[in-house]
Amino acid sequence: MSAMGLKHLFANPSLNGYEIHLFSNIASFQSTLNFVPYSSLIYSLSDEREERRNCLVCLKEVAATHGMIQRIVLASDAREASLMNQLSPSRLHGIVLKSDPLAALQEQLGKLLNETRRVNDSISNHWNIHRGRLLSPTERAILQFMSCGFSIQEIATRLERNIKTIRAHKFNAMMKLGVHSDVGLLDAADILTHFPVPDHRTPRFLSALQS
Repeated sequence: MSAMGLKHLFANPSLNGYEIHLFSNIASFQSTLNFVPYSSLIYSLSDEREERRNCLVCLKEVAATHGMIQRIVLASDAREASLMNQLSPSRLHGIVLKSDPLAALQEQLGKLLNETRRVNDSISNHWNIHRGRLLSPTERAILQFMSCGFSIQEIATRLERNIKTIRAHKFNAMMKLGVHSDVGLLDAADILTHFPVPDHRTPRFLSALQS
């Protein structure tokens, strides 16, 4: 969505009470984080894999360093929204479809922006509530290993599971992501290459303490 489109989006009376800062790149936004008390970050995607990766890396960093900032994604369509929802390594407060009618888009954004952080943290984001199941930790781990070039046999060895179990988890991940081939699965999981592959040899309680 162009800068003009975003300005038009916020021209609605329910949204014009907000001060909008537009950035064309992540670095420009990050340079202002310690000086501007943002209440929300809205990341508008462009239906490109690289941009999805950049988005999730940015949102993960914001979640870690400025957790009070609400994190919302404007996705191009339902498939992109599902991918972002399933693969995001950090909590998202909402995912809104740019393909929705303008009035519906403005209404959804208005509801999200008017919620307090306490309300957002007490529920799943709006996409989660209405759009099916999330990937399990094991399914996410398998996708990360696959995106890094590991074979099913190697993944089974790493996770200390048998191959049939790994294949079952892989199939479940494909169903949840709405893909029907290994090519589609790898395409969907491509954004995970920016995040470290989990080391399942580390005791789980230690991993929790380290995170």
